[in-house]
Amino acid sequence: MSTTNSEVQVFFTEYETANAVFDVAQIAACYADGFIFGGPEGVQCVKKEDFLKVLPRRKEFFKSQGLVSSKIDSLEGSTLDSKYTLVKVIWDMTFDRGSGELVHSQNAASYILSRTKIAWKLSSRSITRICGRQCRNWAESECLRIDVKRRQSGTSAADVQSTIS
Repeated sequence: MSTTNSEVQVFFTEYETANAVFDVAQIAACYADGFIFGGPEGVQCVKKEDFLKVLPRRKEFFKSQGLVSSKIDSLEGSTLDSKYTLVKVIWDMTFDRGSGELVHSQNAASYILSRTKIAWKLSSRSITRICGRQCRNWAESECLRIDVKRRQSGTSAADVQSTIS
């Protein structure tokens, strides 16, 4: 059953706006306290507090790659049960290559919302076609830095993140 109810549309409009203006508080409000992130290199559990600490570096990374905007091109929701909704979103990302040449890339991401919080986010590989291997390497290195330091010190990911920022 396919559905894109108004609650889902409002959620993603607010999520898109929060990302466009880099409103960390609003971005935070869109995520569950713990969520699952899946990408080309695998799946991991992420604490919202750890994710929020990485956001400024993520923003700077994409800025360095020439990202000008990310806008939702389309979304399609499917109700899984009374609590969860699967939503496939196509993001239209625009990059400026420095010479005034704008490159548009459509990238799919699937989200499972628990009511109106992101509980799962699955990203496609297509973003690496624009940013190249650097994008994947950056994300991997951020996760590895946190995980290795946490294992070495026996501390939480949040504590480790604050010491390596």
